[in-house]
Amino acid sequence: MAKPDPTDKLLDELLEGKSPEEILGEKGLLDDLTKRLVERALEGEMTHHLGYPPRSPAGQHTGNSRNGKTHKTVKGKSGEMDITVPRDRNAEFEPQLVKKHQRRLPGFDDKVIALYAHGMTTRMIAGHLKELYGVDVSPSLISAVTDTVIEDVKAWQSRPLDGVYPIVYLDAIHLKMRTEGRVQNQAVYLALGINLDGHKELLGLWIGESEGSKFWLGVLTELQNRGIEAFGLIACVDGLKGFPEAIETMYPKTQVQLCIVHMVRHSLRFVSWKERKAVAADLRTATSPRTTRAPARCRPLSR
Repeated sequence: MAKPDPTDKLLDELLEGKSPEEILGEKGLLDDLTKRLVERALEGEMTHHLGYPPRSPAGQHTGNSRNGKTHKTVKGKSGEMDITVPRDRNAEFEPQLVKKHQRRLPGFDDKVIALYAHGMTTRMIAGHLKELYGVDVSPSLISAVTDTVIEDVKAWQSRPLDGVYPIVYLDAIHLKMRTEGRVQNQAVYLALGINLDGHKELLGLWIGESEGSKFWLGVLTELQNRGIEAFGLIACVDGLKGFPEAIETMYPKTQVQLCIVHMVRHSLRFVSWKERKAVAADLRTATSPRTTRAPARCRPLSR
């Protein structure tokens, strides 16, 4: 029995009208960031509750201390995830971000992306945390959580990367975010790598920049400084002018390919709704891995 063509599934998703944000969420690329943020924020809450950080001598003879963690399953936009919630010995700790018996994390994904995106200041992080907690919590709690979360954010942004990623996707998603009191669309640029074990790894996020070859050259320089010596086989990108040249400047041996999602979506804009299924079927044949040497999800850029 023949295996299903991954390109068919991709085109079906496009025809169903799913947005890039929804596809990204369904694949769980934000689960790790959300889990990290929630658990670090809860640790900050515990520090505020007890009045001293973990393993601090100030906690001796205070009458209360940390007492391990409990596991809890909560639901986010992209599905269920397991988090750990800290406990105190006197059982007096009442978490605010994920309250007792709370099982959902509404409105987290866009704020998680913003928190981990490149260039966030302490004030910006505090603002996003205030939106997550609500206005009824004390400034000292927000400050304690910010101090805890920002350490993890900075460590994630600057963490060392593998030397080689066989495939790297460079693109942007658009989310509605609150900026300076207004909700507006923001472009979040991301680098998604496939490592040597075949697993997806979110290499970085950048927000608040205007897209262009100069911007992406800065991103590639940062990735190289963090340890990536080569995009081993393929860099999959959209059709931005100057993008291939920027990649070749930093990684000259990499083959640059145009993402099939961009090609198909752009093509279908010029087709009436009644004709879309027929045109999509033809595109499915033209981009099938059985008729081209390119990978199922990408097609080489013409030069």
